[in-house]
This record gives sequence, structure tokens and C-alpha cells, in this order.
Amino acid sequence: MNKQSIFFTILVSFLISIILVIISFLVLITHDYRMKEGRLLDKYHPVLRLLNKKDFVANEFLQKNLEEMNFKLVVEKNEIEDILNNSKVKILIQKEHPLKNDDIFRILNLDENNYLYLSKRGNLLLIKDENPSNESNSYIYIILVFSLLFITIVLVYIVTLKKLMPLKILKDKVKTLGDENFDFECCDLKGKDEVSLLANEFKKSALKLKSLKEARNIFIRNIMHELKTPITKGKFLTQLELNTENNEKLKSVFNRLESLINEFASIEELISSNKSIEKKFYFLDDIIDNAKDILMVEDENVILEYENQKFEVNFKLFSIAIKNLIDNGIKYSFDKKVTIKSQDENIIFENSGKELKYPLENYFEPFFSNEDKQKDSFGLGLYIIQNILKANSYTLTYEYENQINRFICKKDKQSTI
Repeated sequence: MNKQSIFFTILVSFLISIILVIISFLVLITHDYRMKEGRLLDKYHPVLRLLNKKDFVANEFLQKNLEEMNFKLVVEKNEIEDILNNSKVKILIQKEHPLKNDDIFRILNLDENNYLYLSKRGNLLLIKDENPSNESNSYIYIILVFSLLFITIVLVYIVTLKKLMPLKILKDKVKTLGDENFDFECCDLKGKDEVSLLANEFKKSALKLKSLKEARNIFIRNIMHELKTPITKGKFLTQLELNTENNEKLKSVFNRLESLINEFASIEELISSNKSIEKKFYFLDDIIDNAKDILMVEDENVILEYENQKFEVNFKLFSIAIKNLIDNGIKYSFDKKVTIKSQDENIIFENSGKELKYPLENYFEPFFSNEDKQKDSFGLGLYIIQNILKANSYTLTYEYENQINRFICKKDKQSTI
């Protein structure tokens, strides 16, 4: 285990706490035992003094003196043997003479009664305490208090580990981010403690990294998808006879390639960041013309039925969205034509064709496809459109009526003049 880790520090602190509790318990038990021993010796000291003054024999005079002190001399041999041989007898205190091994003094306990056992020079006396003091409960209180303290420390340790364990899982999860594993679920993210808040922040970072990775992948796919047309045209033109007209066409292809590169840069910046875009007012005619130039589409494929009005948008990005809507409208129509209309602040794209088989939201997924991939897949088009429209405060909706597909760019906020 890493000695610098929080878990190692907590474990060491827990072990030290347990050791200190155990040591304190033993010290207190020992102290309590010695205090109890001292109290018993103080109580029975007068009896010992009496026995030292008199002959160490059981007689009536000794018995009378003991009775005056609330003690009873056990004289019956059978009774003495029954008490000494009883398995329940506890030896509370035992003292032996350092030089005379047969001189023994014991304090015995049987059935909550204390007995003084004295053996000297072969003589044996057993004296019963008629007024014993009950001190056995002190051990119970000490054991109870330290048991509660021990349980409390263990519970605090377990709860602390349970609270901090997600940190260990979080560390392992963070390690996997380098392997592009962005699926992040490790603990209760609804909690309000610091660990849950930290896990939430890491989850947000993981999701953002996942989004960036997907954006890069989409960006690369989009390059491959969009560059096919100008590259194909360029190859074709290189095989034709060199003349001014073909040179101009070839130049337009390279201009288109340059335009696409700039377009890709704009798309990549949009879908991989949350930065707000700069918007100004532009005429719809200018936006449509720019989109048609980017797409390199013939005018007869695009039918314009709108009033030329201004829209507050980012010209470059919005032109890309319009370009993709025109491209999809032509590609998936029966007559290879698309009609553009406007209504208030909304822009409408209509074409004759089959109805979408799935809800529009499904097509917002990059390269969403189904059984009929060739005829009903929009590739990256609608994904790019959705992101660009959202950045320009627009929403794309879909309607189908009388074999007419209608894609509507609806303005979320007022912005036209």
C-alpha cells in the first residue's frame, strides 16, 4: 500500500486508536482491580491484626470477637470443605509469606459472599464476611464503556472508508481516460459530499472529452465525405485538353477545395467547443448564393420562393447548414430539385420524395443508418445542420404532407429586421 495515500493514513490512525483504546482499557482495569484489592485489604486489615494478636486457633473467644466485627468463623469441617472445593469459588486476593510457603492468606468469593482463608503453621481458618461490599459492577461499567468506544471507532472507520472508497474507484477510472474509455460511472453522483461533487466534475470532463473525440472522428469522416466531389472533378479536368475554359474550371475546383478546408475548420471549431459565435444581419439571398457556390450546384436545381430579408446569423456557418439542407433536398428528391421558402423568421426547404422512416431526432446522430442505408441515410449532414442551427438559435423541424418533405429552420428568438 502506498504510504502517502489517504487510505494508508486512515488505516494507521484507526490502528493507533484501537491500540490506545486497548491500552487504556487494560490500564483502567488494572487500576480498578488494584483499587478494589486495596479496599478489601483495608476492610479486612482489622481481622488480620486480631488474628496476629491471638493464638491462631478457632475458639469461642475468637468467634465472639469476629461476630462483633460482623464476621463469622466457619468451624464445621464439612462446611469448610464444601466451600473450598466448590468450583464456583473465585480467589479475589492471595498473599503468601515470602519465607514461609505454608503461610497463606486468601480472599475468596462464593455466591456474592466473601470469605477470609488463612493458613498458618498448618492451622486453617475460614471466616465469612457477614457484610460484604459488592464491587463487581465496576468491571461491567468499564467493559461497557470501552466496548461502546471500540464500536464507535470501528463504525467511524467503516463509514469513512465507505465515503472515501469512491476516490479509489475514481482514480482507476481516471487512469482509463488515457485509453479513451469515457464511460464514467463509479459512485453515487447524487450525493452532496465532496467526493460526489468531485466525481460529478470528472464525469463532466469525461463526457466533454468523449464529445471532443467524437467531434474529431466526425470531422475526419466529413473531410473524406465532402472532398470526394471536387477531387473527382479535378481528376476529370486533368484528363481533358488544356485550354482557358478547363483551366478556369480546374481553378474553381482548387478554390472549392480551399473553401472546404475553411469550412471544415469552422465546423470542427463549432462541434468541439462551447464558444459563442459572432452573428450579424445578412440577406437571405447572400446566404443562399454562398451555399450554392460551396455546393457547386446548378441554379435550376434550387427553386427560390421567398422574400429577401435579413437574418441574424453567422454567415460562414449558416451557409454551411443551408448548403447541407440543399444537398440533402436534391439528393433525396424524386426530381432532383429543392424549393426554398421563408415565413417570418423561418426558412423552409421542400422537396418531393419519400417520408422519413424514423423520427427526425434519429438522423441527428452522425452517420445514422438503417436497413436501406443508401436511400435513407443523411451521413453527417443533419448532425452538422443541427449543431450549426443550435449555435445560431435555430431549431430544425420536419413535416410530411402530399409526398412533400418539409424541413423548417425555426428561429428560437427574435432577431430579424
